[in-house]
Amino acid sequence: MSWGLPLLRLTVPLLLLNALLTLVNPGPTPWPQLAARIAPELCMAVLLAAAWTGWHGRLPARLAHALAAASTVLVVVRLAEVTSAALYGRTLHIYWDGRHLGQVLADQGVARWQVAAGACLLVLACALLYRLALAGWRALGQALAVGPLRHAALGASALLLALFSAHGVQGLDRHRWFAGTVTPVLARQLALTALLLPRDAAADRLTASPAFDTGLDGLHGADVLLLFSESYGVSTLDLPAQDAALAAPRAALARALDGSGRWAVSARVRSPTFAGGSWLAHGALLAGVDTRDPLDYELLLSSQRRTLVQHFGAHGWRTVGWMPGLQRDWPEGRFFGFDRIADARDIGRAGMPFGNARLPDQAAMAQLHAQEFASPAPRAPRFVVFPTLDSHAPFRPLAPFVADWQRLAGPQPYTVQERAQALDEPVSLRAPVPAYVQSIAGTWAWLGDYLQRLAPPGLVTIVLGDHQAFAGVSGAQAPWDVPVHVMGHDRALRQHLLDAGFVEGLAPRGPALGGMHELTPVLLRAFAGTALALPSPAPTLPATTPCSPACRPSPNTSPAPS
Repeated sequence: MSWGLPLLRLTVPLLLLNALLTLVNPGPTPWPQLAARIAPELCMAVLLAAAWTGWHGRLPARLAHALAAASTVLVVVRLAEVTSAALYGRTLHIYWDGRHLGQVLADQGVARWQVAAGACLLVLACALLYRLALAGWRALGQALAVGPLRHAALGASALLLALFSAHGVQGLDRHRWFAGTVTPVLARQLALTALLLPRDAAADRLTASPAFDTGLDGLHGADVLLLFSESYGVSTLDLPAQDAALAAPRAALARALDGSGRWAVSARVRSPTFAGGSWLAHGALLAGVDTRDPLDYELLLSSQRRTLVQHFGAHGWRTVGWMPGLQRDWPEGRFFGFDRIADARDIGRAGMPFGNARLPDQAAMAQLHAQEFASPAPRAPRFVVFPTLDSHAPFRPLAPFVADWQRLAGPQPYTVQERAQALDEPVSLRAPVPAYVQSIAGTWAWLGDYLQRLAPPGLVTIVLGDHQAFAGVSGAQAPWDVPVHVMGHDRALRQHLLDAGFVEGLAPRGPALGGMHELTPVLLRAFAGTALALPSPAPTLPATTPCSPACRPSPNTSPAPS
């Protein structure tokens, strides 16, 4: 018997299907690349086909069509997934992206005929892919009818699946040989779509939103700066070593506030996330909705819920999302309702990058002041949301404090020597606390200097930790609590916050007053000129591993950038 033709019928379709199911895209282009990996789903499919053929003597046409259809779906999902990661830095959202794709294309000036032509080409490509997969499975079916080849396919598939399942045993790393599985990605998208398709799904699943029916009279037209302080958690207060190391920087910030005639009140709230997933915290505060479950965050983005950003915009504030860590398009940002979203590409950054194309926070603040707060009067008051980056793990490189804010807003914010010295600082994930403490202290240094020397009159500043740092910094079984500070001039606003449970100063020592989403109505009432107490102190939650990056919608690069 000649083995040439049956062997070709076995190897060529396997190589082709495996290549399609293991495509990667390192970015930033939309074009995928081949990878020397094995597709686990293909191993399972071959095992099924070989077992069925051995039991019934042939691969039936219906099973070949089913395997071809499944292969087509998995290839399309994988292409979409790796392309989404390359272009947007986040996982695929079939429902959300499909719903808003037309608007995104319109924003980029794509004509309707081009959209229609692209859709037709996509359908044609899927049909051709299906025909190719079907031809492959038919050829495989013929090859598997040959006993020795079938036995070899059964044994090889079973062995590969056993190796895939033995990840971590004796140091075995399946990522070295196997591609990431597509099936969990598809299952997650189907689960999310099942949640979103019913009418009023958000009303049924999400917690109630604040009423957003109050005014902003208590602000008297003041600018508001909301700083989401990256990885700023209560370990800075609760762990004696960190508390002691930050005592002097905290006191220096307090002196700067006193020197500018400002007060500070503080509290603790419970973040919806731990050690990552900053966008969950951003969504919780800006929408006033509990986002501890990442599915709820995605459901929130698909809803028509109102946001704090829209509330300020409706009352005459210009709303700005200042996102120096956002390096890709962020179509989800449309949900929040910003008048302007400034990312790393159009924020006005200058000079050489620090680290992974990052603009240091003080330089980003200098650009923000020059572009928004320093606009000539009369102007609309600003509501600015600024997620910081300097205290993002691994807390290096850290730019030095620069007293000359005008230089920071210019073409060369840092000298060659300053940048080189910052980049030479060692990174240590085994002993991360010193670098973490230094990054938090650095944030307080530039913030205090800005408020004392440059900030617009009447500016209300909110500093809110997005989440605790990872357990190597925050400690084992650390709570999910984060500090929140409000700084301003208006004494009535201060009293409203004190009545709501805040305490004087920058070191809140008591229990968390509630979840982060429960802080939103407190701020709304205080800004309206009335007070509202938070719920009873919330129980602390032990630290748990946040969901894997695959289930996260965006990096810090995102709410919004962790």
